[in-house]
Amino acid sequence: MKNLTEEYSLKDLKIGELAEVTGYKTEDIPAKFYEMGFIPGTKLQVKNKAPFGGPICISIISNKSVLALRRSEADKILINKK
Repeated sequence: MKNLTEEYSLKDLKIGELAEVTGYKTEDIPAKFYEMGFIPGTKLQVKNKAPFGGPICISIISNKSVLALRRSEADKILINKK
């Protein structure tokens, strides 16, 4: 049977989409992710995306913080779309 859930990374989200962090693509998880609040179960929303491969502006819903993340880093964070 085919797996019904698709694996997405944070960089796959469009502006305004909601998601929940489920894990990471790598076992070498930068401490920076934890410090910024990207732990499994965290709900977030994409606020803006810079053009030409620039950073992604993310809002962490639980504490209403807004931060920017490189697309290469966002690609390492796995999410479920909401």
